[in-house]
Amino acid sequence: MNTPMGDRDATLTLKSAGDTLTGTQAAEGDSADIFDGTVKGSDVAWKVKITNPMPLTLEFTGTVTGDAIAGEMGVGMMGSFPFKGTRG
Repeated sequence: MNTPMGDRDATLTLKSAGDTLTGTQAAEGDSADIFDGTVKGSDVAWKVKITNPMPLTLEFTGTVTGDAIAGEMGVGMMGSFPFKGTRG
């Protein structure tokens, strides 16, 4: 993830069932369940609450293409920032 505090690596575990997306997101020793996850074709969206470096709800929207995912991470009033990843 490209953030105001620099690039950050995270591990995302996703599972879809119909149009519902569930899973976890882990970064820097912390892990959180995703919520409000949706799947529409190759488009995905989810939210995750973090506490480090400050309490925030991050809102992700992205597109899955093969083994890759890319999109935007909304950080409330701080704006949106790009993210990308590959299946490990």
